[in-house]
Amino acid sequence: MNIQITHQIGQLATRLAAQVARRVLPLLVMLVALQAKGQTDAQFSQYFEVPAYYNTAAIGTTDLLKIRGGMRMQWVGIDNAPRTFLALADMPFKLFNKRFGVGLVMQQESMGLFKNMNIGAQVAYKQKLFKGTLSIGLQVGFFDQTFKGSEVYIPDDDDYHQSTDEAIPQQDIRGNAFDMGLGLFYTHKWFWAGLSATHLNSPSVKLNAESGENSNEKNYEFNLGRTLYFMAGSNIRVKNTLFEVMPSVLVKTDFDFTTWEATARCRYNKFLTGGVGYRWKDAVYITLSAEFKGFFLGYSYDYPTSAISKASSGSHEVFAGYSLKLDLGDKNRHRHKSIRIM
Repeated sequence: MNIQITHQIGQLATRLAAQVARRVLPLLVMLVALQAKGQTDAQFSQYFEVPAYYNTAAIGTTDLLKIRGGMRMQWVGIDNAPRTFLALADMPFKLFNKRFGVGLVMQQESMGLFKNMNIGAQVAYKQKLFKGTLSIGLQVGFFDQTFKGSEVYIPDDDDYHQSTDEAIPQQDIRGNAFDMGLGLFYTHKWFWAGLSATHLNSPSVKLNAESGENSNEKNYEFNLGRTLYFMAGSNIRVKNTLFEVMPSVLVKTDFDFTTWEATARCRYNKFLTGGVGYRWKDAVYITLSAEFKGFFLGYSYDYPTSAISKASSGSHEVFAGYSLKLDLGDKNRHRHKSIRIM
């Protein structure tokens, strides 16, 4: 009798997860399509190592506590080019015999006279579906922006510039706003895929003079645009060898501009990994990484294929991290596995 009831509950939960996916998926697309404004998400060539940055549902997908941190130096050789720092942590847990994931993400980026910081708390509910696991995730946090107006220089010795232009702040201004994201992430023994939206509520950041300065100055407003992301990948294990081929793809759009990138990596003995990638109309890049006893170190180099190559020697990215095995009382049957070929 108990077995029958448990089976019925499992079937009900599976149907519920499928219904939620059918409802959330159109919602993601609709909300992103409604409004597209300024993008603030950073660009990472090692997106496959930090999927939770783009998709809040990509947390707790293994029985590991995972910590990742790193930085990206964009367009080396160009003054005030973007510099980005990122830190993430996530882990799975059980509540009422149901699987969840919880995570924390923090990003800071400086670009010209702008400095942005985004901090978010993440939670994801997991349900077995079609021999895999579907995760539905939510991220809530805040976005903080600073503009160094005190460092603005406007020439006033010609007829082409106006030093009193009210559209350009002449003092440091700062503002913040509530931010949220939503995502779906599916893991199967043969592949993984996810769809997500960042800045789902399209936050409006009102910037004004920082404390101690003249508060009567004009206020400014910056709107964060919703961005839709799709990512997918797989591990293809070469039979009778210690090698795995790992293709992946990332697509992002705000429905005004769409771009994509594809990466092909090869891993040896779950230790050394190398690969190449291409970002549409932007760059080609290489990635190198190593994992040993839970420790991780990864590096990537981008060479621009656009006209910016005349001014920059490329971009560098470094990530490091650590993973700790957790005991949740059962095996993670649906963590990502490899496909054997040849």
